[in-house]
Amino acid sequence: MAEMIVFIIFAAVALIGAISMVAASNPVYSVIGLLATMFAIAVLYLMLDAHFVAAIQVIIYAGAVMTLFLFVIMLIGVDTSDVYGAQTLRQRVMTGIVALTFFASIALAGRTVWITGSDAFGKPNLNGTAEAVAGELFGTWTIVFLSTVMLLTIAAVGTIALAYFPQDGTQDEVPR
Repeated sequence: MAEMIVFIIFAAVALIGAISMVAASNPVYSVIGLLATMFAIAVLYLMLDAHFVAAIQVIIYAGAVMTLFLFVIMLIGVDTSDVYGAQTLRQRVMTGIVALTFFASIALAGRTVWITGSDAFGKPNLNGTAEAVAGELFGTWTIVFLSTVMLLTIAAVGTIALAYFPQDGTQDEVPR
């Protein structure tokens, strides 16, 4: 029952974040809606015992990609004024009610005992965990993983070399 409550809460957060991302007139609010959606999806990954995917979701997408989006938005300079004006008392009261409802539902769900993962035959389910992914990467797929790392490293060095050296062959214009 507790897992169903957590699923409903974070599925609603993901849907509201996605709708606010599309419907927001201010790009910064749109990025915040996308961030809420990404965090909610990470929680849903945790419920599916995909711990590694949830960690990558938070670190890469919610961290790095959102930072990049906000940097680009701030770089291009969104100079539109906020058309809504100052917050009214009604908005603050509604925000408080929604926040209290959210935290009360999490507190009620936290009172029950949660059993995560499957414990079939006395062996825990390791699918999607960091140990299972690392075991596959550095066990079965070691050669493929290391060759991909080398390929990406060579591509990065080549890109830097192409950007650093001029194409016409003159060495005078290289910035130092």
